[in-house]
Amino acid sequence: MPIFVVEVMPKPEILDPQGKAVSGALSRLGHKQFSGVRIGKRFEITVDGPVTPATLSEVENIAREILSNQVIEDVVSITEVSA
Repeated sequence: MPIFVVEVMPKPEILDPQGKAVSGALSRLGHKQFSGVRIGKRFEITVDGPVTPATLSEVENIAREILSNQVIEDVVSITEVSA
């Protein structure tokens, strides 16, 4: 069965407190070469049946309307992967 992977990230102008906390932890643990961390979300959507252009369009709509908050997040990628 085909699987679509949808990745959502906070918009660049939005503060990311989780990413900031991880970035601080990396620095404290001696990993000083990393200057920033942003944390996003990954969704895997399994498709029953063949993938058609209509299926891809539906996944794009779901990503935009349900999986992300368009005020503060961007859908950065939608990728079809093999199961």
